[in-house]
Amino acid sequence: MKHWRNTIRLTLIVVCLVGCVRALPKIPPRLPEKPLELLSLVAASNIDFTDDLDLASLELAIERSVQYYETTGRDKVYRIADRSVDSRQLIKTLTAFRALMHEAADNADLSKKITEVFDVYRVAGPDEDGRTLFTGYYEPLLEGSLTESEKYKYPLYRVPDDLIVKRLTPNENKIGRIQGSKFVPYYSRREIDVYGVLRGKNLELIWVADPVDLFFLHVQGSGKIKLEDETLLTVSFAQTNGRPFRSVTRFMLDQGKIKSSESSYRSVKAILKEREEQERYEILSYNESYIFFRFVDKEPRGSLGVPVTPGRSLATDPDYFPEGALAFIRLRKPVFDSAGNVKERVNFSRFVLSQDKGSAIKGPGRVDLFCGFGAKAEATAGTLKEKGELYLLLKK
Repeated sequence: MKHWRNTIRLTLIVVCLVGCVRALPKIPPRLPEKPLELLSLVAASNIDFTDDLDLASLELAIERSVQYYETTGRDKVYRIADRSVDSRQLIKTLTAFRALMHEAADNADLSKKITEVFDVYRVAGPDEDGRTLFTGYYEPLLEGSLTESEKYKYPLYRVPDDLIVKRLTPNENKIGRIQGSKFVPYYSRREIDVYGVLRGKNLELIWVADPVDLFFLHVQGSGKIKLEDETLLTVSFAQTNGRPFRSVTRFMLDQGKIKSSESSYRSVKAILKEREEQERYEILSYNESYIFFRFVDKEPRGSLGVPVTPGRSLATDPDYFPEGALAFIRLRKPVFDSAGNVKERVNFSRFVLSQDKGSAIKGPGRVDLFCGFGAKAEATAGTLKEKGELYLLLKK
């Protein structure tokens, strides 16, 4: 009888607690401390809304943001300048813009209609000029195998069972593990790749042939792996170890391991491949951040859980920029000669969607543009580092 009374008491306590949790008000994501200074309403009539890509890719990216707002993002609330905006209002923004795309007779007509229907906010970066720093990321291609061998001996790991994610706020987590009775940071890149703390735990997802290519796959967050039978598998970000991202290029420059003329993505990658294994791991371990992967369908997915669209998806800091939102960018892009070298940089502008985030993308003045898959995407992403303008569109 005593046992049953205790069981009943426990059940009632659980029911009460669940009821209390459901009754709690929804907490919006953490908002920027000075939103009025970060976003300023501008005269849309002064902006030429020319788009350099096909509209089919834009419509696809819009559909993916709408999908996010209708599912996992449906309860999100954002602070946009002096307005509080929920997912329903952001869906209205996207559907209204999609209608304008089909109704506009030409670019001039589209720009006129945007001025009438939308508020346009410029996102201010931290520098004196208020511009945004744009970089690029891409989906790399690696050679690999589902079984370990002498050729394929560098593993991608799935999320370990002992990795714990503590929710601090709706937009902030703390990642670690339990050691004894203490919650401690999760293993670093050095502990995983050099000391092998995860070996023998059946966490290997797939093995690849080159450790430097694997490192840059970690930086990009997703990629394709070609098996020896020509099968292509897509791996995507599943979780991070919670450690800070640190630039190995900056480290190599500071340590005198490379010259400033050798600091391009292509040069750093080639130099790392030439170094002895011990020195190479010493350099790579400087970046303590480590990514755990999962297999996905053919298209890589961003942090919203929807596929990212080449040329249309941005990685931004969700503390400062609404996830899934419609934006407009203006900057320069590289143009290559037949040998793959940059011959010039030309101005361009286009509409984009904020559909991803990155460990190195922090603050209102940093943006990463998804450049796609393949050699051209790698070349573009590896040479894209430009100051430009970032605008947010919101239906009036």
